[in-house]
Amino acid sequence: MNKVKVIKIGGNIIDNPTELEQFLTDFSKIGGYKVLVHGGGKSATKMAQSIGLVPQMIEGRRITDAAMLDVVVMIYAGQINKDIVAQLQAKNSNAIGFSGADGNLIQSIKRNHPTIDYGFVGDVKKVNTALLKTLLEAGIVPVFCAITHDKNGQLLNTNADTIASELSIALSEVFDVTLTYCFEKQGVLQDSEDDSSVITAINEELYNKLKTEKVIHSGMIPKLDNCFNSLSRGVQKIKIGHHKMLQNPDVLHTTITL
Repeated sequence: MNKVKVIKIGGNIIDNPTELEQFLTDFSKIGGYKVLVHGGGKSATKMAQSIGLVPQMIEGRRITDAAMLDVVVMIYAGQINKDIVAQLQAKNSNAIGFSGADGNLIQSIKRNHPTIDYGFVGDVKKVNTALLKTLLEAGIVPVFCAITHDKNGQLLNTNADTIASELSIALSEVFDVTLTYCFEKQGVLQDSEDDSSVITAINEELYNKLKTEKVIHSGMIPKLDNCFNSLSRGVQKIKIGHHKMLQNPDVLHTTITL
């Protein structure tokens, strides 16, 4: 079975042009089938503030009203996505940028929460695995932003970690999939103030223990929840850490297993 690497980069890499360029150099050197997923929250927040909008977050998740949706579509699907694609083309990586609406690649449903109105936020329902497989086999490197659609003409802001997870799950039906979350740290940390305190391996039992002890908290919880969901649904391996591990497997990082 062919292998696919799904790699997600966080906003802190995107916000740093030097770091982004280094990441894309490493990414472009990866052989075989690969998919890139990017967020870009800080850029959207800056743009929103510059036009007088006040970004709202609840439990680390963005509330997306109609005005904010316009901003995130413009920044995620436009500026950031096309900048990444252009840089990859410069590195001889034949990338094409996608939102979930393109080719009906990722269909979502507007989030229905009992107590919080998240606005135009989508939860992934379906991935067009057949088209994604065709693109990969044609030598295309898909680059996904954090925008999906509901098949009724509505774009939806969707968590980029979740998109990476759902793409990995869908692709695992036809490929051997490794999912990698790249961000500015070396992995999941025992002590958030000590960058060297990487927990090199986490299984579900240890994860629950570390959550209870509040070692793992805040934004790392939804990220790791996505990881365990992916592993339980067919993804072979998940790694979290700095993008240096893409070219050097000996670099300290965290591996997630069931």
